[in-house]
Amino acid sequence: MTSPAEPGGPHGARETATDVAGAGSPRALVVGTGLIGGSLGLALRQRGWHVSGLDADAGRATAALAAGALDEIGEGLAAEVVFLATPVAIAAEIGQAVLADRRRPADVVVSDVGGVKTPITTALSDPRFVGGHPMAGSEQIGIDGAEADLFVGATWVLTPTATTDPGAYSRLSAVVASLGADVVALSPADHDRMVAVVSHVPHLVAATLMNAAATGAETDALLLRLAAGGFRDMTRVAAGHPGIWPDICSDNSTAIVAALDQLLGDLGTMRDRVATRDRAELFDVLERAARARRALPARAVRPEHLAELRVPVEDREGVFAEITTDASNLGINIYDLEVAHSAEGPRGVLVMVVGSEDARRFRDAIVERGYHCTIGELS
Repeated sequence: MTSPAEPGGPHGARETATDVAGAGSPRALVVGTGLIGGSLGLALRQRGWHVSGLDADAGRATAALAAGALDEIGEGLAAEVVFLATPVAIAAEIGQAVLADRRRPADVVVSDVGGVKTPITTALSDPRFVGGHPMAGSEQIGIDGAEADLFVGATWVLTPTATTDPGAYSRLSAVVASLGADVVALSPADHDRMVAVVSHVPHLVAATLMNAAATGAETDALLLRLAAGGFRDMTRVAAGHPGIWPDICSDNSTAIVAALDQLLGDLGTMRDRVATRDRAELFDVLERAARARRALPARAVRPEHLAELRVPVEDREGVFAEITTDASNLGINIYDLEVAHSAEGPRGVLVMVVGSEDARRFRDAIVERGYHCTIGELS
């Protein structure tokens, strides 16, 4: 049986167009038309893209077409960017089929939206593949919850590796940024370790707390009627689609278990403080938590003043990933990026645009790695 992305897949022969963008419009393919895939389609079409879509479930693809998330149901062979918005268990297989399809542009860029990055970036070592993870979602399920502005102000992690083509990263980063997202580069391993703490474990905790309350309600009928704002805020994510989580927990098991162990230890300490009525320690830990919560970063705002950093680099694996992940480790947003290739040998210039206030700090980190770097003010 062929996969949805392969030639002759379940919708390969159907090219149903509605409100098709102009012939000169950029073209994208979205594989998987649920909440994230549908939102991608809506966002891209809103910005003038022609969007083709595939889904293993013909009904979902038809619903996405009717909702305006797609221009057509089809393989989108002319697509210059392909987003894999499928369950993580099948994303790598579909990505391999897309990258091996010689009917597609030779420089097609393929990305995914999965919550775990190490397995898929290992499986898809093609220079044209760039792992991705939009840190955006909803308790809504499927195309009915899709929104064109879902990614506006959201962090979108890209995970370049030593084999990633800088041009592919640059083009994908520009597309993602055009959707209103804040692009952050991390290594796949760092991504998986961090999201275990801020995404995966919180979901498991919310589900556990919700189930504990539901079980308690079997004997105390009024329990759930007492659920006020705090409980509802803490358990909101438990209403999300449960189908994606077994794969995520399997693929990121090591990092999730480590984060759960840390949390269990911290909860044990909290239990002891409550049991011993240690008011001073309780106040201290709650005050620190309140300060940390209030200090959470707001959604990204593009600075008025920008600077351009130019870094001469050799054409070797790993250079590009080193520099972009350095920026993320420093908390610096790269607002634009391109690679100027040299016609005289295996060298080029990496050109990056960052906020002026971050330029010198970023330059110093780049120089510490042994590169030469110059700064030019843009505004």
